[in-house]
Amino acid sequence: MNVRRRMITVVSAYAVFAAAVMVWAPTVGSTDISLSKAFDRSIPWDQNVDAQIFFVARLPRVLSGAIVGASLASAGVVLQAMLRNPLATPFTLGVSAGAALGAMIAIAIGLDLGAMGVSSVPIASFAGSLVAIAIVYFLASSQKRGLSTNVLLLAGVTLNSFFSALILFVQYMADFTQSFRAVRWLMGDLDVGSYSPILAAIPFIVAAFAVFAILPRTLNLLTMGENVAAARGVEVIRAQRWAFLSASLATGAAVSLGGPIGFIGIVVPHLVRLMVGSDHRIVLPAATLFGAAFTVLCDLTARTIMAPMELPVGIITALIGGPFFLWLLVKKS
Repeated sequence: MNVRRRMITVVSAYAVFAAAVMVWAPTVGSTDISLSKAFDRSIPWDQNVDAQIFFVARLPRVLSGAIVGASLASAGVVLQAMLRNPLATPFTLGVSAGAALGAMIAIAIGLDLGAMGVSSVPIASFAGSLVAIAIVYFLASSQKRGLSTNVLLLAGVTLNSFFSALILFVQYMADFTQSFRAVRWLMGDLDVGSYSPILAAIPFIVAAFAVFAILPRTLNLLTMGENVAAARGVEVIRAQRWAFLSASLATGAAVSLGGPIGFIGIVVPHLVRLMVGSDHRIVLPAATLFGAAFTVLCDLTARTIMAPMELPVGIITALIGGPFFLWLLVKKS
């Protein structure tokens, strides 16, 4: 089977799996609903409880989970290839911590500057991620020798620690109600409640994925080393910049939508590589689709495992990702 046919076959299989999960997930919960009744137009909207639960309560949550999972998984693939580090994640470069700090400040000071139906917290979160992206990018390119991946990684880790300290400080200064709300947000929460936050995040996600679409061949060469990539005609510095900026933009938009949901960016890329190999022409779209399905399933588990109480989805991804990360460390050592 040639590469093109294999790519179509594998990606189609993942697409079918992701679509099936996204259609099935909204029908499951503390109250079971019928999909046929939810789409039955003969029943008036105000009398169709199944449709109200499906379209108002559950579908926005499933869509946000799919967007967050797809964004974090694809960003993980891109960053691991760019940095040639299998343990790199979308949160390695400080973007998540910057987004979390922005959200913490908005919660602590009671900021109320919502726009287009989007509350101030995701807006502040995305603004914080942009600040983190700008700082890390400035530090990594300040030596005028292009974009240093070593400085990029070190600056990201350092900024992550610094922002984490600021988060603790803001949390300490906040009152109990604000602190409790902030802690819940930091655990990762996909209960968006409406379609407005999703629509607000879509333009940034689309921009990031437009860059992802042209990166697979370049990522294959970058994993072989910068010298090899340059010899094959890749403009290494330019490619690294686009990879970093697009992955960071996708991460910032995802975190602003669902909070800092950990481990998706490392678990999903490695699981997909174990199943389909290391060709990024297949890995990147497959990880995007599997990341969407994986996050939706984790969120489904979070809202049903202790029903009627709902757990933050970040707890479920951490329970899965933590042992997987340790196994990966042992395997790579």
